[in-house]
Amino acid sequence: MIMPLDHLTQCGAPGDSALAGKFGTVDYAALEAMTGRLAAWLAGFGLSPGSRIAAWLTKGRAAAILPLACARAGLVYVPVNPLLKRAQVAHILADSEAAMLISISSRFAMLEPGDQPAGLNRAEEAEIDAIMVDASRPVLGPGQADPEALVEILYTSGSTGRPKGVMLSHANLMIGARSVAIYLGLARDDRTLALLPLSFDYGQNQLFSTWWAGGCVVPFDYLLPRDVARTVGSQGITTLAGVPPLWVQLVETDWPAEAVARLRRITNSGGALTRPLITRLRETFPGVDIVAMYGLTEAFRSTFLPPDMLDDHPDSIGRAIPDAEVLIVRPDGTITDDDEPGELVHAGPLVAQGYWRDAERTAQRFRPAPAASLYGGMAVWSGDTAVRDKDGLLRFIGRDDAMIKSAGNRISPSEIEDAALAVAGVAEACALGRPDARLGQAIILFVRADVALCETDAHALPDRLRVALRQALPSFMQPAELHVLAALPRNPNGKIDRVALAAMAQETSA
Repeated sequence: MIMPLDHLTQCGAPGDSALAGKFGTVDYAALEAMTGRLAAWLAGFGLSPGSRIAAWLTKGRAAAILPLACARAGLVYVPVNPLLKRAQVAHILADSEAAMLISISSRFAMLEPGDQPAGLNRAEEAEIDAIMVDASRPVLGPGQADPEALVEILYTSGSTGRPKGVMLSHANLMIGARSVAIYLGLARDDRTLALLPLSFDYGQNQLFSTWWAGGCVVPFDYLLPRDVARTVGSQGITTLAGVPPLWVQLVETDWPAEAVARLRRITNSGGALTRPLITRLRETFPGVDIVAMYGLTEAFRSTFLPPDMLDDHPDSIGRAIPDAEVLIVRPDGTITDDDEPGELVHAGPLVAQGYWRDAERTAQRFRPAPAASLYGGMAVWSGDTAVRDKDGLLRFIGRDDAMIKSAGNRISPSEIEDAALAVAGVAEACALGRPDARLGQAIILFVRADVALCETDAHALPDRLRVALRQALPSFMQPAELHVLAALPRNPNGKIDRVALAAMAQETSA
């Protein structure tokens, strides 16, 4: 039987640490009490069951406990990436029809009146913290929610348009937590340093999988890589999750032996580890397991490669994780032969419920599982091309869509292009990713200036465009290069030729 999400408070021993950080240490008994107080407070607003509660917060006690409290109160949690700018946050609030936004005063000040749905309740993070520690407040006990009930919406960029909300149930999140805890071998004495944003599926699962195992999570926002090394040592960290650009920074940092003395494993997703980076990781973290993984928000995570196979199969994304079925499928829906490329299709209980109030895009990505599936039901057709070898190991080949993966972020080119087109003088825009050793992909933006502008101040367009993009987009969406062309290449259908532009981007890096 699958427990509701808020039952994670009961997975650890009452006196064992569940959370630690600048706010002090929270044991499992306190985690349960704080969840109950916050859930009772949320329930006191009299919102309809399933109302959306958005949180625009950095990592801390409130951001860690809110998903449990919302679940217990029968509400749906909507975490918002703290790096997003006003336009993206306004879209998420409107699209989710949020009933409440929890943030801090400086972020509330960034929003304009039209950015907030009518009747939106607002609460400051400080108020949330005070409620959780006030022992005089009422407590709402653990619930018995339907495992298939919607409990969270995670917003992720799509290949076209604005971010879309992936709908997740109690079962999706709890089975995901159990699966990761099992294949990583997490235990009660594990301590996870949560470096990744808690608004990401990978970042949030750092919490849930560690709590499933009864361990402790240390949420941490860092300024410099050496801050990470110092905290790993001082907090006795055993588990460290990251994306390739983060590992590039960390292997360039001095790691004293005592800083890694208790480190057992590092986990990677959000992009492939290169052979040189694997070598550097081995040198920096001797004797530490390196776990390579592949996943997508619509199915949480699909595959992992056991650490003892990494050196012999550095290009592999491994096999399906527990409770997942991963198939490589031909266009006709049949299963490919060994070494035959096909589309990666994920089936099983980790498959999300679709996109929030977006039937068209849900129908494109969530379709009946192939006939050969053991699970059946709905599957996620990833659009990614992969191949399976004779030993059953999978290798990722590429994406069929135009998504950009930079610094561990999955970025919609359309979001960048729309921001560029909003700048006076820009007639056309095309954003794409170019392979980059540090970022995974660097963002390259091509634009065509308006004809009228070409006769006046076209030379000033790049500077104006960069200023506008810095105001409109978060830092991880900023182009590494910007090229103003007299004309953008087109394919026979009259569309912008992204292949030709990708070749031009490669030439500029040569």
